Amino acid sequence: MPKSSKVTQREHSNEHVTESVADLLALEAPMDYKSSQMSMNMAGGGPPPIGKQPDISPDLEDGRPAWNSKVEYILAQVGFSVGLGNVWRFPYLCQKNGGGAYLVPYFILLLLIGIPLFFLELAVGQRIRRGSIGVWNYVYPRLGGIGVSSLMVCGFVGLYYNVIIGWSIFYFFQSFQYPLPWSECPIRRNGSQAIVEPECEKSSATTYFWYRETLNITSTIGDSGGLNWRMTLSLLGAWIIVCLAVIKGIQSSGKVMYFSSLFPYVVLFCFLVRGMFLKGAVDGIAHMFTPKLEIMLEPQVWREAATQVFFALGLGFGGVIAFSSYNKRDNNCHFDAVLVSVINFLTSILATLVVFAVLGFKANVLNEKCIVENAEKILDLLNSNVLSHDLIPPHVNFSHLTSSDYAEMYEVIKIVKEDSFSQLGLEQCLLEDELNKAVQGTGLAFIAFTEAMTHFPASPFWSVMFFFMLINLGLGSMIGTMTGITTPILDTFKIRKEILTVACCIVAFLCGLLFVQRSGNYFVTMFDDYSAGLPLTIVVILENVSVAWIYGTKRFMQDLEDMLGFKPYRLYFYLWKYVSPVCLLILIAATVVEMSISPPGYNAWVQDLATERFQSYPPWALAMCFALIVLAMLPLPLVFIARHFNWLPDGSNKLSVSYRKSLTKDTSNLEDETRFILGKNPSEAPSPMPSHRAYLGPGSTSPVELITNSTSISGYGSGYQTNPAPPKSES
Repeated sequence: MPKSSKVTQREHSNEHVTESVADLLALEAPMDYKSSQMSMNMAGGGPPPIGKQPDISPDLEDGRPAWNSKVEYILAQVGFSVGLGNVWRFPYLCQKNGGGAYLVPYFILLLLIGIPLFFLELAVGQRIRRGSIGVWNYVYPRLGGIGVSSLMVCGFVGLYYNVIIGWSIFYFFQSFQYPLPWSECPIRRNGSQAIVEPECEKSSATTYFWYRETLNITSTIGDSGGLNWRMTLSLLGAWIIVCLAVIKGIQSSGKVMYFSSLFPYVVLFCFLVRGMFLKGAVDGIAHMFTPKLEIMLEPQVWREAATQVFFALGLGFGGVIAFSSYNKRDNNCHFDAVLVSVINFLTSILATLVVFAVLGFKANVLNEKCIVENAEKILDLLNSNVLSHDLIPPHVNFSHLTSSDYAEMYEVIKIVKEDSFSQLGLEQCLLEDELNKAVQGTGLAFIAFTEAMTHFPASPFWSVMFFFMLINLGLGSMIGTMTGITTPILDTFKIRKEILTVACCIVAFLCGLLFVQRSGNYFVTMFDDYSAGLPLTIVVILENVSVAWIYGTKRFMQDLEDMLGFKPYRLYFYLWKYVSPVCLLILIAATVVEMSISPPGYNAWVQDLATERFQSYPPWALAMCFALIVLAMLPLPLVFIARHFNWLPDGSNKLSVSYRKSLTKDTSNLEDETRFILGKNPSEAPSPMPSHRAYLGPGSTSPVELITNSTSISGYGSGYQTNPAPPKSES
């Protein structure tokens, strides 16, 4: 080894040695094992022949795949974080919580908890090069249940999230016809008479198509109604697409991301340009961004902003850690964290502009329809002498009635006929009332937006584009979710990724049949409300605490400096150690209070009334709701107890595969470079996580004990220990 190396300098100095071998190697330039003096194929470890400089990546040396390019990685992170919530959740929250004023708390919380925690997950994944289970086993084995809980939440979310992709696939294929099938109510034949379907007439064509033609929904969650075969086929198609996208790991999903991550932006920009030329689009955007400052100070606004920041970046799912674990160790993950967070925020703004440009157009159309219908009522009242012609202002022309003319006429009639006005059945027809009708989720995508597109010229084209965009948004998130499931399993067990991927998709499809019953939409709502919210928040705060308080923020900052080549901003120290945990504790408390105050239930579709009505969950469904929360969080105490009593190995001292192979071939070449470390007692167990400081975690007595003659070397690659030493008690 060159005399200028850090190992040699420390060996000849009096300074106390505090690094592990893994840290010392991390501080060196990436080593080419085939051309180095440690090469097993060269007698005497001589220099390689001139002109032959093999380029062996450290990523390949430890057997772990790597991203083909930085662009693929960024697109994968963007595709995972930018999902359906950016299109149908953020605009709703923005409208509900003060319009433009909502952006202020959202942006503040993005800076305080969003970017720091996103950076933390990227850093630990890149540093330790494992999935969520392996990462937290290394950081603190007793909290290894964090990774298992992340995996379970990913499973729950993936089950119902892919159902939404299935719905989008169904609408996508239904869009290839003119007129669109949800543009008009169906006609029912009753003998010689043709009447409009009553359920559709009481609601609307798009609402009827969603609830009756698509879901064929039952009136209660207890009435399953059997499988909906069209939704079953759509779900099967969705899982086949996801399986093909992730079957080869990042080699296949990385290529898919080029399209699935970029195409939604093309569609959003097309919709924005088209929407700006629609009548009423400016009204929708102006309404959207008119700040209601009095609402901004309400605690509910900040709670919902924090929740949206939390889920928008995909924190706690394990997908962020899994993607970053395939990076090179010196990748600038701080830049990645800021870039992806900013892209996510700007995407939400873009989607909000598009949604409210289209909804502004829809509100204008419905407002004009309201004016026409009520003008006809006024004409009937005039012809029947219920109203006097003197009440109508002389400049009003019923053939070209404007909204201002109708408003003036309405106010006059209301004042004159004050006593009997309610019996006239006239509506005020305010554009503001239409714009205030907030919709989110499936109500926005499959009812409100589809209704607006029926009024577009060339409506089938825009419908195809919109639902193809939803499919790609969902696919990007599902790839991240599936990676969060498969990567920890592949790191832990010797399984071919193709077999594991196919098996996971088959099992998920079979479990997903719960959501394609006629009552399946109610279970989608249940899983969305209970399977992720509270468990994920607890997972993330434990991630934060395990790094900032157990492993140590100072040591983590030093690790980042060694890994990145520069010292992160000091601000992160305080955010990780104090600000983020406090914010997350407040969010957990607010979530628990909200769950205890709000009665658990769902909005059931009542066919006879053609409207939604809130219903409480029956006892068995209520038990199912709380079972989802308990199952997701159960690994946390189980793993903690099992490792506290040494019933479960800590999993923190596994060798990388390539490193173990090189040691079994020839360990003599390592002696010159690690003699001062290998002299330690081989019976002493390694610490939970490689560290740059003297304290390496609970149970460690000396940092140089990290590597032993039993070849228990803590590395960052994925692999297994040859002869593991018995785990040392941490109590």
